[in-house]
Amino acid sequence: MIKVFIITPWFAPAFRAGGPVQSLVNMVNQYYENISYQILCSNNDVDGTVLTDVAIDQWVKYNDNTSVWYTSKWNTLSSIRSLMKDNAPDVLYIVGIYSLKFNIIPLLFCKAPKKILSVRGMMHPGALSQKKWKKKLYLSLLNLLNIQKNTFFHVTDEIEEQYVKYQMGITARIIIAGNFPNKLITSAPLQKNAHSLSMVSIALISPMKNYLLVLKSLQHSSAHIEYHICGAIKDHSYWEECLQQIKQLPSNINVVYHGEVEPTEMTPFLERSHIAILPSKSENFGHSIYEALSVGKPVITSFGTPWLNLKHHHAGLNVNPETNELQNAIEFFANMNNDDYQHWVLGAGEYAAKAIDREKLKQDYNVMWGSVV
Repeated sequence: MIKVFIITPWFAPAFRAGGPVQSLVNMVNQYYENISYQILCSNNDVDGTVLTDVAIDQWVKYNDNTSVWYTSKWNTLSSIRSLMKDNAPDVLYIVGIYSLKFNIIPLLFCKAPKKILSVRGMMHPGALSQKKWKKKLYLSLLNLLNIQKNTFFHVTDEIEEQYVKYQMGITARIIIAGNFPNKLITSAPLQKNAHSLSMVSIALISPMKNYLLVLKSLQHSSAHIEYHICGAIKDHSYWEECLQQIKQLPSNINVVYHGEVEPTEMTPFLERSHIAILPSKSENFGHSIYEALSVGKPVITSFGTPWLNLKHHHAGLNVNPETNELQNAIEFFANMNNDDYQHWVLGAGEYAAKAIDREKLKQDYNVMWGSVV
């Protein structure tokens, strides 16, 4: 039995941090052969909301192979070391880069036979463009401390591998292992009329997701479009800009904000939408994109996500959000009749089915956890 000790700022039932939490949840639920996980996290969500339905400062059973310690306040370094000593992990797995408490301090001062820093898309150029000075400071600190010497970097694909080497040097030791996606149940395909479209975005509301550009692209459309937005507001000033743009839209465009949506509540929104749209500046994985594809919903997204060559597979369209390509892509699906749309529904489902090789994923995680240095 390989023991993995995970330190992360947030874990379920927290969900507002998006992809990193969902990736961890999927991993511990789907990959557990000869593995035990102990997770140390805060007892709040990314917005500071306290998790009231969990026991704090004690080990809580999450599933048969996973226990979670929800700390009420950041424990002293000696407390963390004590928890790790009691569990004697084979691997210390740290999720993220830019938290002094949950990333940097454990990385520097906690001991384990093998230490892994999970990058989670945080070195992608699109991600680095947000709060860039703070992130530059953290990356400079990591390089100054030469953490490459005794730490592995976990990335999810070869593209992210190059981003890490660019920031941390070509000698950085890297392990590639993708994300385990959710398994959603496919519903009956939605029927579609030409010049009519229902689309949905499920993601945190921040400039990274390019909501404002989507709304601006709807300004001159003559089609009847319903746009459903689901996600916690991460950047309130940005959302105010979006609200001002919504007020300027013509009467044939109906935008509905549904607030934050937990991962278990996504399916109904996908079922009543023709397409999903998320032209993010960058996505390490984009769980909501894959989940939309998996239930046969074509996707409009950017080139900054792993989901590329969509048009070739009739699964959606990749666009440059800063150009008219985004508006043209929306119009393309809005004008589509039902027969053509069903062809793209089939293409989206087939694309998703071929995109994930679960046996290969398990083999990659065997390598990541199994080779103790």
